[in-house]
Amino acid sequence: MQAVVFDTDGVITDSARLHAAAWQAAFDAWLAAHPPADPARRGPFDPVADYARYVDGKSRLDGAAAFLASRVPEPDRATVEAVAADKERRYTALLRERGADAFPGTVLLLRELRRTRTPLAAASASRHARAVLASAHVLGLFDALVDGVESARLGLPGKPQPALFLEAARRLGVPPGRCAVVEDATAGVAAARRGGFGLVVGVDRSPGQELAPELRRYGADLVVSDLSALLPEPPARPPHPPGAPR
Repeated sequence: MQAVVFDTDGVITDSARLHAAAWQAAFDAWLAAHPPADPARRGPFDPVADYARYVDGKSRLDGAAAFLASRVPEPDRATVEAVAADKERRYTALLRERGADAFPGTVLLLRELRRTRTPLAAASASRHARAVLASAHVLGLFDALVDGVESARLGLPGKPQPALFLEAARRLGVPPGRCAVVEDATAGVAAARRGGFGLVVGVDRSPGQELAPELRRYGADLVVSDLSALLPEPPARPPHPPGAPR
């Protein structure tokens, strides 16, 4: 591979936990005010299972629509927009309050790729991606960034469509077939596979690697629990001859 495109939340930074918390608060507030008629659909938002299934890697509107459709039949546009706006307010407050950090293993890999002059891009459906990367002190490691602001400006469809990643590869000047994509969401893995990227790396940070089979099913070529696993192995030291000076 000649270049690498990284998803942001959950891959570069730990901001996925903030997104999950904001979604949980927004969805649970809406469900409390509008309990579904079907008792079987009244369960609260699960910040692990429901986050991965319905909202991870998607735009705010697409994520809100997907989860609400699992609770009520055909949620109207106004409801979807209201819940998405509530999530945005809550996420902004959490980001301001707690901030986001970069995963140490990811930073090690980024620095190694910079050392080898590999073109790097970050891609995210979030409008906050630039601020998150800057607060984590890794924005300067990337040659290009395609975030939610750019995506809206260009009218790019969200994941699982590959437009976000294709735009990132275009800005790096490398064909998708010679680019790797690193993703932690099934929607993002599916997008990279649809876009014809040469290598799709899944990241599953869950304690028991529960998401790994799903990431592979959606098209990941390999799945790692931390990106430090992709660092080159140090060269093996030759055996020391007996009696030779050390």
